[in-house]
Amino acid sequence: MMKTNSQKRILPLALSGGILICLICIYSGRSVLLRSIVNRHTSRIEQTHGLCIHYDKLEMNGLNEISLQGLSVIPEQRDTLFTLASTRIKLNFWKLLTKKIEVSYIAAEDIRLTFTKQDSIANYDFLFKKDRKVPSQTSGQTVTEINYAERINKLLNLCYGFLPENGQLKQIYITERKDSNFVSMVFPSFIIKENRFRSTIEIHEDTLTRHWIADGELKQSANTLMAKLYSADSTKVSIPYITRRFGAKVTFDTLSYSMTKESNGKNQLYLNGKAKVNGLDIFHKVLSPEVIHLDRGHLGYQMNISDHSFELDSTTTVIFNKIQVHPYLRAEKKKDLWHFTAAVDKSWFPADELFSSLPKGLFNNLEGIKTSGELAYHFLLDIDFAQLDSLKLESELKERNFEIVEYGDTQLSKMSGEFVYTAYENGMPVRTFPVGPSWEHFTPLDSISPILQMSVMQSEDGAFYYHHGFLPDALREALIYDLQVKRFARGGSTITMQLVKNVFLNKNKNFARKLEEALIVWIIETKRLTSKERMYEVYLNIAEWGPLIYGIQEASAYYFNKRPSQLTTEESIFLASIIPKPKHFRSSFAENGKLKESMEGYYKLIAGCLAQKGLISEIEADTIRPEIQVTGDALNSLAGKTPESSSPTAEEQ
Repeated sequence: MMKTNSQKRILPLALSGGILICLICIYSGRSVLLRSIVNRHTSRIEQTHGLCIHYDKLEMNGLNEISLQGLSVIPEQRDTLFTLASTRIKLNFWKLLTKKIEVSYIAAEDIRLTFTKQDSIANYDFLFKKDRKVPSQTSGQTVTEINYAERINKLLNLCYGFLPENGQLKQIYITERKDSNFVSMVFPSFIIKENRFRSTIEIHEDTLTRHWIADGELKQSANTLMAKLYSADSTKVSIPYITRRFGAKVTFDTLSYSMTKESNGKNQLYLNGKAKVNGLDIFHKVLSPEVIHLDRGHLGYQMNISDHSFELDSTTTVIFNKIQVHPYLRAEKKKDLWHFTAAVDKSWFPADELFSSLPKGLFNNLEGIKTSGELAYHFLLDIDFAQLDSLKLESELKERNFEIVEYGDTQLSKMSGEFVYTAYENGMPVRTFPVGPSWEHFTPLDSISPILQMSVMQSEDGAFYYHHGFLPDALREALIYDLQVKRFARGGSTITMQLVKNVFLNKNKNFARKLEEALIVWIIETKRLTSKERMYEVYLNIAEWGPLIYGIQEASAYYFNKRPSQLTTEESIFLASIIPKPKHFRSSFAENGKLKESMEGYYKLIAGCLAQKGLISEIEADTIRPEIQVTGDALNSLAGKTPESSSPTAEEQ
């Protein structure tokens, strides 16, 4: 019995001693173990991306501090991408026990990240290449579907974990160099103290130098980040690089941002935050020929992310200048196909809030306009790429007692009387003439063949006299077709939209033009600033019917040596057919000078419409064929000659 009791006492002591010895061995060899783990991971990264990762010294001090010296990352046969002279990192020991990384303190010196590109060779192109080791598609492995909430949550946890509550980074250099041009950001000292951070930033771009200040707050425990960026002097912050890279210029007074993360399991993530910019100026010729100015922009957002969808909640608030809206956006992925939904509903608000909030430089024709009354807006776009035919598009701007108090820079009612029109090609003026009786080629609407009027209308906008400037169904069908062919092939424009584009916006071909066009169309149609009859008269007198051939009188003379009132049904249908592509009218003709047989379907369609409107009989419609005789100067173009003049050759001239 005595022996057995001794054994019982010795066994725990031996076991405890063995564990203690193991812990001592692990502690004493912790640096070797750390290097082994790091080397294994870096070796895999090197092989995957073609990199050479080297460090001079890597040690673990105590249980939670890592020191690293002489780190470098060099892509194969490329310039050095990254170097780090030294760093000392303290980790949260208790978080490490749960396999989570949380940095409590960091000190680092001389950090250099350099992106270089000479001709077509860059030291960062490995980022855009596929991994060297591509798993076999026949390996039988099951493809795991992406869980967006889980992936983004892990990424944010990693970011929050590596952003310490205290630390000091000295001499951080981030440089982009392309051939002889460069942009460099220098952080002389980035200090983090009790969750607060602040740093001056020196920006060097070629021969220019600017100074910024960044400050904010980071709370790991609350998953919260707040940051603010502004200029160190009285000048605006000017974003570098984008002028050289994209031909754009962006400046602002202050930019602030905040974000808080909340997680509800691995399938649901909530991001709440705010973004605010003051004194924003943007220039790019694709957006507008003028600098776009926004006095105040604010975004308060609530984003919900699930395993397969992203949703911008309708509690989100967007403010630009005086106007405030609550947009809703949702993107959901099902079987590799996306389903997008966007909606905005804004109840009655003062109309002048909208027009006084339009960014200066973006809506030139509406600058200075003053209005009264109220507006309300509804918008819905629902696109399911698995069923494109189910696409929904709704857009309605309603008014209540809306009035134009003052026009501002542009007289939007100018089409009601005679006005001077300038035609542009590629942003350059090519013809200028008055649209009214003082122009010798002007033709009043009642002097134009009714058959020609109806042929053009049925071809371009059959409901012109009945709609209010927009045809939602036509826009919807055009969008469906564009998505199917994956390019902008159809526009769904009405005659009013074409008129506004040519009369008010002809020389400004940019993205913002569509928004300005829609507002001007709505104003003209809602307030009846120009009658439908006068708009159609203007349309037929400024439309391009061939290379530098403008207006129906020039067109009638150029093709048929006739007056507009003398055109036959076949000639009228032909002229209607070439409006969409007037410079390519020769493509309608075969080599023998006759219209192509492919035109027969178009002729039957328009002839049927003319019969339904009572302009021709059903019997006559059945006899219509694509047969015309070109007798004007267009004969020279059909023969391959370039017209010497855009002037018509009608007998009356």
